[in-house]
Amino acid sequence: MKPILEIQNISKKFRINHEQQPYLSLRDSIGNIFKNKNSKEDFWVLKDVSFDVMPGDTVGIIGKNGAGKSTLLKILSKITPPTSGKIISRGRIASLLEVGTGFHPELSGRENIFMNGSILGMRRAEIQKNFDAIVNFAGVEKFIDTPLKHYSSGMQLRLAFAVAAFLENEILIIDEVLAVGDSEFQKKCMGKMGDISKSGRTILFVSHNMGVLKNLCSKSVLLQQGKLICFDNTKVAIDKYLNDHSATSIIYKAIKELNSAAYVNYAEVRSVDKAKNILQISNNWKVEIIFTVKEFVPHFIIALGMSNAENIPIRTSWSSPTNIKPGKYSIVFSEDLIYFTSGQYKLHIGLSSREQVLQYIDSALTIEFETFVEKEVALRTDAGLVLNQMKYTLTEIN
Repeated sequence: MKPILEIQNISKKFRINHEQQPYLSLRDSIGNIFKNKNSKEDFWVLKDVSFDVMPGDTVGIIGKNGAGKSTLLKILSKITPPTSGKIISRGRIASLLEVGTGFHPELSGRENIFMNGSILGMRRAEIQKNFDAIVNFAGVEKFIDTPLKHYSSGMQLRLAFAVAAFLENEILIIDEVLAVGDSEFQKKCMGKMGDISKSGRTILFVSHNMGVLKNLCSKSVLLQQGKLICFDNTKVAIDKYLNDHSATSIIYKAIKELNSAAYVNYAEVRSVDKAKNILQISNNWKVEIIFTVKEFVPHFIIALGMSNAENIPIRTSWSSPTNIKPGKYSIVFSEDLIYFTSGQYKLHIGLSSREQVLQYIDSALTIEFETFVEKEVALRTDAGLVLNQMKYTLTEIN
């Protein structure tokens, strides 16, 4: 069986213009009359990306912001051409990349369904056959003859997804635009995408939600700085993505000084006495955060947040408010007798003063809890995120 999509050595280059700032002195202005004030730089968003997608595959695309995920989808959707390489497609492609793409605000919802369907290569009879299902799924029955400019962004999103999902294209490409919708609609979308996959159609899906990718995608592409790092089973790709972005000791510098004179200069976080950040379930563990304060900060609070690999918040701990003087400080958060399910967890740091955020470090450190077997109870990995045993009293009743 031939692949439905062949991505062969795709590269995409953008040219960045660097405009020099105007000079303030006459001497500098005269000296630079004959100099080129504008310099240009070539920036490769994608570089030699190759992989094949088989019919019926549901493929996730993951990577940090700026990795080239959205650019790849735009190339596959023929919105922008590649600088080099080629794509062989053996099916019609429907894409949902941005809210409102392919819709006209002055036309009604009904007119936009037919227009967008035509853009996606559908015949009028095919659109008509699916029209009622599209409207019902989008939940816009009362507004179907209202101009789209009066729709909320959520209504536009629902309509756009419904058109792309119910029309009979062989390939469906979706960026993380679904994050705009409410939780109920996101569940509907995930269910519909599962149905699409089971029907034999092909899906390419960009998301930062690792849980959704694990449930929906059999394979995933991992991009890093425009290069293909991994194309494998989704669990393998996610594990590699998380491992590549973990570290034992990371220093983060404030990007810029705040308007206030009081700000945090840098923060360092490390898992105490654990070189590889691998901890055993039920053992005590500690996290040390080192930070520098340059000016007096009133009502200072430092918080440590924790989320799982799917970015679901688990808990947040914070210090008591204190007035803090300039200097270098260390704070250690410690944990006793708490049981987390084995797996990887991300730690987030927040430093604030009277609810004003001085610095926030997302995913400052990734730690991992190992599976273990207690004396008499084997802890399962599917029992939940936190495995604390609750206190109980057993009483015999006559």
